[in-house]
Amino acid sequence: MDLTRRKTLLLGAALGGTAFLPSLAFSAGEGPQKGGVATFVAVGEPTTLVPLLESNTRTREISTKILEGLVRFDAEFKPEPVLATSWSLSEDGLRHTFKLREGVKWHDGKPFTSEDVKFSLLAFKKVGPRGRITFANVEDVETPDPLTAVVVLSKPTPYLLRALTGGETPILAAHTYPSDNYGESPNGNAPVGTGPFVFEEWQRGSYVKLKRNPDYWQEGLPHLDGYVARFLGDAAAASIALETGEADYSFAVAFADLDRLRQNPDLEVDVYTDTYLNNAQVFEFNLENPILAKQEVRHALAHAIDRQFIIDNVFYGTAKAAGSNIPAVFAAYNDEEPFQYAFDLDKANELLDKAGHPKGADGTRFPLRLTFIPGDTFRKTSEYIKSSFGKLGVRVDILEGDLATFIRRVYTERGFDINLNGISRLFDPTAGVQRLYWSDGIKNIAPYVNAAHYDNPKVDDLFRAAAVEVDEEKRAALFRDIQKITGAELPNFSVVALPSVVVRNRRIERVVTTADVGSGDLATAWKKS
Repeated sequence: MDLTRRKTLLLGAALGGTAFLPSLAFSAGEGPQKGGVATFVAVGEPTTLVPLLESNTRTREISTKILEGLVRFDAEFKPEPVLATSWSLSEDGLRHTFKLREGVKWHDGKPFTSEDVKFSLLAFKKVGPRGRITFANVEDVETPDPLTAVVVLSKPTPYLLRALTGGETPILAAHTYPSDNYGESPNGNAPVGTGPFVFEEWQRGSYVKLKRNPDYWQEGLPHLDGYVARFLGDAAAASIALETGEADYSFAVAFADLDRLRQNPDLEVDVYTDTYLNNAQVFEFNLENPILAKQEVRHALAHAIDRQFIIDNVFYGTAKAAGSNIPAVFAAYNDEEPFQYAFDLDKANELLDKAGHPKGADGTRFPLRLTFIPGDTFRKTSEYIKSSFGKLGVRVDILEGDLATFIRRVYTERGFDINLNGISRLFDPTAGVQRLYWSDGIKNIAPYVNAAHYDNPKVDDLFRAAAVEVDEEKRAALFRDIQKITGAELPNFSVVALPSVVVRNRRIERVVTTADVGSGDLATAWKKS
């Protein structure tokens, strides 16, 4: 394995103790100015503004301006205090004690306390798409006083601190959820937070508007008077909005437009690797389809996907090939065979013949329904897959739909055969990768959890062991064993690691201030007059 890939896997007890003050030193420049509204353009619209029941990137791009976590991480993945001012871990690794920030108020004026921390972590454990895995070892959250929260664990959880950011696990106002049916709370559509911006309006199909929080706990912040997220129909429209000056920044421009946008003296184009989210295009098989239940068929179809073609023609060189669902930044990454499945149509045809699916008189072997998470690059990749699979005699019917339709079709109705998904593989394999294989997701349905309906007790057991293993090398070995099994059985696989491309007008500064690029709070952002 390339030694440059062997980076830190765990963030455990070494991060205990008192954290330091936030630096947010991602970009330098002249001093900040007060006033102005930041206009952000996105392609498509979130289904909620709180990532409790749905954790899509579209949600967190907005929610992180309103809601905050206990901590955040800087560009070097060092923790910084937000709603927690310090934290410590007991010697046995079973008690995380957080000292909370004094004087913080919710946007409706009520005080922020440890009861809000308790409610939030237990709510995410109960219903969060990733929370059932991330917080599986959380037994309770003790609240000895209003400014102390103690997370009590049944087993060591070495990745816990990394999960406590505003994008991943924001702290929610307990009083805005009067019942256990969290979906009924109006907070999902009009959230009350502690962040630098206050929810003002959601005009469905058009925009979300936020205004400056005059009582924000960080004195002098935010610099901006407000924030508007506009929802557009396609990536080309986002590029135009930036070129005309109607928008200040976007993460959703057309990759085909990047060269042109770089020539615009008013715009800055930056390509980041988001090491917190580790987003990827993930190809998933519906194992309930009797054809796809055959391992040889899955291998054949994997050989029919040319990653380099996708990188060059869909992402214009900004993406990277993914050899495993575990991101290459982790020591647990294993890029050995059978993970590569090199593009080879002859091999693919041979495997399909051996699997008992010869071409018929019309040249067709079998049809498949392809769903994809909404987005320009996912649509284009789907069109490429349709063309490539067609060369094998596999007819692909692409099913369109908005995000709500996609989630319902894949996870509730099971109305697909193959699926091109956007998955955040996250800051730790337990939190981000385990859900792709976790058999619990078959009976406890949640978005982005085990769309394949893969069920391997051995893999479940290996994930359970890795979740509590505090020795880095032993933990990495467990994840490598998982990759060997799932790489051979192939219920899903990562196609490419997605870039985080930020295009911004030069009049706005400090758009990116955290490790999870698109999930910053804009507290220190400012616009030149």
